[in-house]
Formats: sequence, structure tokens, C-alpha cells
Amino acid sequence: MDRLNAQPSKGPITLSRGYLTIHSVPSALTRHVEWALHNLLGQSAQVQWQQQPLLAATFRTTVEWRDCQGVGAEIASSLRGWHYLRFEIREESAHESVLYRYTPNLGIHRAVIDGAGSIMINENQISSALATSNVNEEALRNALENLLGSQWDQELEQFRRVELEGISQSRAI
Repeated sequence: MDRLNAQPSKGPITLSRGYLTIHSVPSALTRHVEWALHNLLGQSAQVQWQQQPLLAATFRTTVEWRDCQGVGAEIASSLRGWHYLRFEIREESAHESVLYRYTPNLGIHRAVIDGAGSIMINENQISSALATSNVNEEALRNALENLLGSQWDQELEQFRRVELEGISQSRAI
């Protein structure tokens, strides 16, 4: 029985679709990551590893899924336990779209995004940033950059470029 049919009837199930991009994982962890993904997404999760040219002895992959809303958070929680991974998860449902990013240096970042992939910051987050910055412009700038995940973007951008270069090379052939 799959996860969708195994849910107790608590009302309608909200479905989502998602994309996991693992930018780098040491070769010794690839089987463990596959096991975790199969445990959460079922055996239908297709994991095809490619070498990551930016870091020796590491691999990368992209996995798509359709499942119950919240599975993206479960994947993020499962994968963040392995320090040497770098990944991004985008989960989209009728109610909300969420982006998770993880790097060994920065840890996990979660943001709500709109249909175009822009991060949405709510009133409470802005109020908190204003309150903790004590009217210090630099502290406010840092708080807002943290809400936007600017450091995660900077660290992951080189890995995203590898993905884009691979796509453009495959289309050129």
C-alpha cells in the first residue's frame, strides 16, 4: 500500500509535487541517500547519479516526486543529518510552495516562494528583523539577507551552474 492510500481519513489529502536537487554527496553516502529517498518516496523514486566536477569523489542528482504535501520537509529533515551534502528542495502544492536549501557550512534554510520562485517574506518576519536590528542599518540588512537566504544562494550558485552547463551541453548535441 502506498503512502497516499495509507493515510487515515482526516479529510482531503493535499497533494504536492516536488524537485530535489542534490548538488554534492560523497560517493560513500550515495546508497544511504538512495535508501532514505526510497523510504520516503517509495521504490519509484528514480535516483541517477552523475559525477560532480566541482568536488572530487562526489556525485549529484535530481529527483522529482508527486506525493502528500509535506514530504519535502520530511526529505529535508532526513538529508540534513548528513553533513557533507548540499541540496535544494522545491515543493509545490495548491496551498503553498516551499524552498529548502542546505549546505554544510550554513545548515538548513526554509522559505515560502511564489509561482515564479521568488521568496516571500511575511509581516511577522519583517517585524522580527526590525526588532532585532535595533535600528542599525547593517543589522537590518543582514537580517533581511538571512530571510532571503542570500548566503545559501551564494554558496550553491556554483553548483547550479554545473547543472545548467550540463543541460545546455545535452541540448547542443
